Amino acid sequence: MARILVTETIASAGLNRLRAAGHEIDEQLDLDPSGLLEAVRGAQALIIRSATTVSADVIAAGVGLVVVGRAGIGLDNVDVDAATRHGVMVVNAPQSNTLSAAEHTMALLLAQARNVPQAHAALVEGRWERSKWTGVELADKTLGIIGLGRIGKLVAQRALAFGMKLVGYDPFVAPERAKQLSVELLELDELLAASDFITIHVAKTPETVGLLNAERLAKAKPGLRIVNVARGGIIVESDLADAIRSGHLGGAALDVFDKEPTTTSPLFDLPQVVVTPHLGASTREAQDKAGETIAEQVELALAGDFVPFAVNVAAAEVTETVRPFLSLAEKLGALFAGLSPRLPAEIEIEFAGEIGGYDNRLTELSLVKGLLTVISDRPVSYVNAGDVAKEHGMKFRSTTTTTSVDYVNTITVRGGDHSAAGTLTGKAGDARIVMVDDHTVDLPPAAHMLVVRNDDRPGVIGRVGTILGEAEVNITDMNVGRSRDDVGALMVIATGQPVPADVAQRLVDADGVTECSTIDLSKFVG
Repeated sequence: MARILVTETIASAGLNRLRAAGHEIDEQLDLDPSGLLEAVRGAQALIIRSATTVSADVIAAGVGLVVVGRAGIGLDNVDVDAATRHGVMVVNAPQSNTLSAAEHTMALLLAQARNVPQAHAALVEGRWERSKWTGVELADKTLGIIGLGRIGKLVAQRALAFGMKLVGYDPFVAPERAKQLSVELLELDELLAASDFITIHVAKTPETVGLLNAERLAKAKPGLRIVNVARGGIIVESDLADAIRSGHLGGAALDVFDKEPTTTSPLFDLPQVVVTPHLGASTREAQDKAGETIAEQVELALAGDFVPFAVNVAAAEVTETVRPFLSLAEKLGALFAGLSPRLPAEIEIEFAGEIGGYDNRLTELSLVKGLLTVISDRPVSYVNAGDVAKEHGMKFRSTTTTTSVDYVNTITVRGGDHSAAGTLTGKAGDARIVMVDDHTVDLPPAAHMLVVRNDDRPGVIGRVGTILGEAEVNITDMNVGRSRDDVGALMVIATGQPVPADVAQRLVDADGVTECSTIDLSKFVG
């Protein structure tokens, strides 16, 4: 199984899950950059938190690396572009610390409003400074929320309980959705001018770095107080310090900083500022959830399965309706590759029925991944399947229709002289192969299969069974299909073990048999 390099402390439940799956856990904590370059060699997975920087050099050194897992949300310490170029999947745990971060935001909001840490420090140092640390109430104040994602929405819900008026800035949220959260959407400058408090909940991107600088802070309502539990660098710290020092802003509460870890900042000398050392996700519950989530994502990536939280897979979020079809599509791709001794330059994929009304980009990618896994000499993942296809000079064209004749849903792949189709049946959504080379069949995919083309006349099926029996190849399932024009027939046979090449040749040489393809789906069928 895989060697998984872990460079930071991860919840034991997550690591135990990976050990139970048979993987080797190689914990090497507090590595310096050169040590990381050495340790990553030969690892199939790398699990980190926020302190490890996964640079392009680290990705390049990790020959054979399949996945980098970040036990948390932010990915500013991972070169995602370099990982994508090398076909390495990057996954995170985006839902693990949302509640903890929202609660820490509220803790800092209250601490800032009521000067809790300043008063505490004075009292334990022997000073009773009751009048010095008079605060303000949250009720009836306007809270500006920058970013209405998962954390921003949780903060909005909690701020309403304090009787705050909510305004928000998020260009990706519709006004109707904001209204459901009791949030009035404003432009950023308008939000700054209207708010008594601001909380920040956006990712650190080229667009958000330096979002709140001197020019923008000058437009803020006098006395504004800012809370940031998102990422350092979104606020220009020196500009924030100047605005507080001048009296234009009332204060700030920060959990994140431009450079971390840090023990020096122009903000630390200001009594109006409350700071914590990046504690937004530092709860037992969040760490447990992050460790368990990232272990699950890494396990899926190493198994070649669909990974819900992969950040560098170019596909829309998969719906519950579409997700069961990913495995079917992968098997159909592998089956098609086994049918085709020489793959065509262009392959057509059709999604028909209910599934045709959904976004199937990732379903198409699953089929491509299954096909290329059979023919390529390099590992194929959801990340690099498109690039590997280009290297092979292959083009894929997808069509969709909400009409399906015989089944509720079908996926069909065609190219050159070959074709295959499949569907899911029953409450359990069992995979079935329902067409091979335009012959109607009906049987589940199996690890080892034969597709035999033969004359449609008596005795041929018996000869095929006899040859397999003499070779001690057990038939576990079999379906005979006739072509739509009644010319020729086809047998799809599942066997208990791989069919040796010499046995396949004996089948081809048998009277009435015209062709025989051996299909290996062992990587896709448990």
